[in-house]
Amino acid sequence: MNSITGIRSLLPLILGALLFSSCGNNDDKKKAAQQNMPAPVTLQVVKKVPAIYYDTYPGTIVALSQVDLHAQVSGYITGIFFKEGTHVQKGQKLYEIDRSKYDAAYRQANANLVQARANQNKAQKDADRYTYLSQHDAIAKQILDHALTDLENAKALVASAAAAVASAQTDLNFATIKAPFDGTIGLSQVKLGTLVSQGQTLLATISTDNPVAVDFVVNEKEIPRFNTLEHQQMPAGDSLFTLLLADGSTYNASGKISVLDRAVDPQTGTIRVRLVFPNTDATLRSGMSCTVRVHNKDAAEQIMIPNKATLEQMGEYFVFVAKDTVITTQANSDKKASDQQGPPAQGPQLKAIQRKVQLGQVIDSNVIVKSGLEPGERLIVNGIQKLREGAMVTTAVPPQQGAGKDASKGK
Repeated sequence: MNSITGIRSLLPLILGALLFSSCGNNDDKKKAAQQNMPAPVTLQVVKKVPAIYYDTYPGTIVALSQVDLHAQVSGYITGIFFKEGTHVQKGQKLYEIDRSKYDAAYRQANANLVQARANQNKAQKDADRYTYLSQHDAIAKQILDHALTDLENAKALVASAAAAVASAQTDLNFATIKAPFDGTIGLSQVKLGTLVSQGQTLLATISTDNPVAVDFVVNEKEIPRFNTLEHQQMPAGDSLFTLLLADGSTYNASGKISVLDRAVDPQTGTIRVRLVFPNTDATLRSGMSCTVRVHNKDAAEQIMIPNKATLEQMGEYFVFVAKDTVITTQANSDKKASDQQGPPAQGPQLKAIQRKVQLGQVIDSNVIVKSGLEPGERLIVNGIQKLREGAMVTTAVPPQQGAGKDASKGK
């Protein structure tokens, strides 16, 4: 009786274990069936299309010429003759330094020059007279030699006095600071009455304002392209080079290449390019940041795909394409649904193949593919996040989960 009682007590445990094992096997089968089911995706046929876009580069607006004005003579500022931040003309009077000392030095130098010239005139007459007398043996030759020496000394004094006049004239001219070229002058660094020192005190900065330059850098691989653009004759009003300003607006005039720098920076592998833009309305200011847009005018069609169809792995880009393959499948048996075993079936299936690609310019939501894809291939656009190499895919719309249960409940 005890043995029978023990068996009866173990019977529920054995039945529970068998039931749990059966449920576990069914769950594993369901998971395996779900994993073997083709993943739903969306396909797009790869095509070549006209690709019109802009290459963009960060740039900086610079003046073609810029000069820091310094005082070339010392003294007090006695006059300022411009409005800060305005356009000035070449030769326009900007500052004046106290001229009294330099004007007096100039007049003194002129007086010394007049005296030196008078002495030279006297020495010339003495030399001429003694030369005549020496020709008639009327004086000693030594006297003539002294007269000629005095004449040479007088000429040297005249030259020295003339140089002093020129120096005094220069200092007097430097007391008035004028604009070296047409341009925009900045804030004055000195005020009336400021004592300035020769060659040290910065007065203001002036820069050309029309046209202006835009500097940006490009990779050394693009040098042949920009060399061609530099020497290519562009029609007036050509929009090859345009500017996007910091506020997002497009500048209303186009530019042209002025110069490519003489050498490539060995540390960055880039070279500086300078464009020139008209600036008649003074919209562009030196130091502004902008974006240079270089219009791509390549007439050749290029492969363009949605950007969302690409995957990045370790700095490289990949896509999935769908390839046809024929496989043999065995119908699943489910005694609850059918007591018959499904016969082997054959048919075409789509397999996901991973492909490495080289990408080019991004245009809105699309991207140009330089290599890795061929026209006519079927690109997987949606559903790529969980795909793996060789996975089965389908373009059929998957049934909504729970739809069968809801339908049965409705019945």
